Amino acid sequence: MEEEITEISVGQFDTVSQLIASSLSLQLAVAGLIIGIIIIAIVYTKFSRWVKSQKMNHTKPHVSRFARKIILPFLAIALISSVNTYIQVFELFDEEINQIAIDGELAPSEVFAKMLNTMNILVIGYTISQLVPIALTKRESSISERADFEAWREMRGFVDDKDDLFHKLYKWVPPKQKPEDLTEEEFQNYLQTDEGRQFLEGFRTTKGIPIGSFEKIKSNPFEEWKKSERKKYENYYNECVSGNNSSGRKLFPGAVPEEIFPIDIWREQKRVTGFEPLVPASKPPGFYKKQKEGVPKSAKQVLPILIFLGVIIGVVSWWGVDLIVLATATGGIAFGVGLALKETLENYFSYILIRKDKIVKEGDRIQLESGYNGVVHKIAPRVTYIRDALNESVAIIPTRQLVTAQIVNYTKEIKLVPAIVNVGVSYLNNPRQVASILVKVGKRAMIETVDAKGHHLVRQNRCPYLDTNQPSCGCDKDIHVDVTQPVVRFDKFNDSSLDFSMWVYVRDYGAQFKTKSDMRVIMYEEFQKYDIRIPWPIRTVYQGDEKREAQEIGTLDAERDGVVEEYGVGDLGRGEGDE
Repeated sequence: MEEEITEISVGQFDTVSQLIASSLSLQLAVAGLIIGIIIIAIVYTKFSRWVKSQKMNHTKPHVSRFARKIILPFLAIALISSVNTYIQVFELFDEEINQIAIDGELAPSEVFAKMLNTMNILVIGYTISQLVPIALTKRESSISERADFEAWREMRGFVDDKDDLFHKLYKWVPPKQKPEDLTEEEFQNYLQTDEGRQFLEGFRTTKGIPIGSFEKIKSNPFEEWKKSERKKYENYYNECVSGNNSSGRKLFPGAVPEEIFPIDIWREQKRVTGFEPLVPASKPPGFYKKQKEGVPKSAKQVLPILIFLGVIIGVVSWWGVDLIVLATATGGIAFGVGLALKETLENYFSYILIRKDKIVKEGDRIQLESGYNGVVHKIAPRVTYIRDALNESVAIIPTRQLVTAQIVNYTKEIKLVPAIVNVGVSYLNNPRQVASILVKVGKRAMIETVDAKGHHLVRQNRCPYLDTNQPSCGCDKDIHVDVTQPVVRFDKFNDSSLDFSMWVYVRDYGAQFKTKSDMRVIMYEEFQKYDIRIPWPIRTVYQGDEKREAQEIGTLDAERDGVVEEYGVGDLGRGEGDE
């Protein structure tokens, strides 16, 4: 089998060892190569640590990564090429040993030179495999930066901008025609004053559409915005290293675990928090690494392995190994392993399908077929972790179940989740009045129910902040259906009460719980104000006169018969043969 798989004779390598043993100069060259590689490894380690401790590692992380990845292979290639050139140019081989070669095989000097060239090829392949992900990361960072700029323009500036940067780069131009939600007189009055124009600039119609347009004042607003963001990061970095931060201590670049976010991770953290300012030293050391711990590797992270594996296969083929025969020889083993790992492979390919089609992603709120409801914490190639919303438990399921089993996703492409409150009121209250008061409760909840950052929990066509000439908090974004709320329904006549339900739509599954709590508080206040009573359970003891009651009921028979004649009885009492 060895003769079929490879054309390389083991004797060639034996002759190479004799070749090295025959020449003192060659031995010194090989020893120099080994010592040089050790020295390069030591220099690289120190250089890498030095780069990580520099400001450039944080302000220009892609350049830093490039420098750290290129220095080791560059020195290794230079060393191996120098030794190769030295050995071949100065012909240090013993001629007698060099001529010992079997027909059709390489001479010992040629085999040795090929071994050195192989080392160079492997180092170059390793370098390419490391640089390609850096280039892809840089490209992704540029795309994300452009997306951040679009978000900044949509928000008309971030809260940490200096000197109203947005209006230094863009000028608002009013529409030629008035918006449908304003009268012509109101519209013209607003245009006459700066305050009015500011109001119109932030105005949105009932459909959530802004009015007017923006014209560039500077030729390249994107570059000006990038400069502003880099200045913000410079301030963040300086406050970290100076100790002028929330912890009151100096943070050190290159510390392990990492204490200062590089600019690309700084942008990512701001993106996650809705572009709120990032407070220096507000996160514990190693926060980002812990946050990403256990997250499955992306294709970009696996790419270096695939590229280097391709280089190795190419080198093996270059040495004369028949890859088809080798694949055939190992096919039986692969088949047996495939059967043994059947379920593992099912989970892995399900994982690829989930990632490709974005069926489910980390952070989605889902309900499993078993009824377990939670947030997808981590999707791995073998198992998926689903965390209970109250952090009381974690469900661990095979990843293939996300594809093969029925699941309910409360997050995917759905931006409306109902928050429903049921309440029963006294029979003594007028149901029309109760319904009106519940509408008032819902409208109050839409405005007053906010999270810790002041963002509204209830989705609405027009953010209430816009009416006070403030930026929208985003509660009016990504609504692709017509929504009329609050919704109030008279559900049924219960034993002791008239039962109503009221609901509004919130931004995500978890937001409904605080919203319902706040609505109940507001409902209690409004019910007290208007004396809407929530009854105790009532039981009536009947001691009546049926004959007298029949006479009382009969007094309105004529009116009821009139209703029957006018509206009919529907299909009540209709026989099977009736039309």
